[in-house]
Amino acid sequence: MLRRGLVAGPEFEYFQRRYFTPAEVAQHNQPEDLWVSYLGHVYDLTPLAEEYKGNVLLKPIVEVAGQDISHWFDPKTKDIRKHIDPLTGCLRYCTPRGRFVHVPPQLPRSDWANDFGKPWWQGYYEVGRLSAKTRTIRIINTLTSQEHKLEVGTLESMWEILHRYLPYNAHAASYTWKYEGKNLNMDHTLEENGIRDEEEEFDFLNMDGALHTPAILLYFNDDLTEL
Repeated sequence: MLRRGLVAGPEFEYFQRRYFTPAEVAQHNQPEDLWVSYLGHVYDLTPLAEEYKGNVLLKPIVEVAGQDISHWFDPKTKDIRKHIDPLTGCLRYCTPRGRFVHVPPQLPRSDWANDFGKPWWQGYYEVGRLSAKTRTIRIINTLTSQEHKLEVGTLESMWEILHRYLPYNAHAASYTWKYEGKNLNMDHTLEENGIRDEEEEFDFLNMDGALHTPAILLYFNDDLTEL
């Protein structure tokens, strides 16, 4: 286990997020900051948008910036869905929004350059996985009485949740994280730490789950480690 000062844990200078929520992906919805998700993964297509800036083939991608485009793909082949072109009778990519970057033209053209290597959808721009399910938690700093609500992925470890919390408290790793009086294992998920997701039970009882949001309490350790 790597250490930062007095606090054990991952080295956050090199920390890589594994999961992103749909809400986080949706924030990246401009050509200069363009993310999409598909088939459970998240991709940062900003470099692609910069490379093809002003190209009409970029338009269908810009139109879905910040969205999930899994319906563009065949889950089995991981490739763009295909269909029989009624004009040529050939098997071609299905592009209802119009042809986009790296998709070959319908008919042979002398200006079609296919020397770009792998098409953008084959994983080159991947930044992480899409959280299939999220939940809301409260984090309460017992030293300052400040409370923040976070939407987190159910498969995220407590270290990853701590990383999400850093914008609110740069010394977050200088605290002991507890739930119902018990220290949390920072390598485990919320569920593995006994913080159950009760959404289905609330739905069954026809109750608003937002009325009960689990609260994690932070107790200061007096070491002032800043990530």
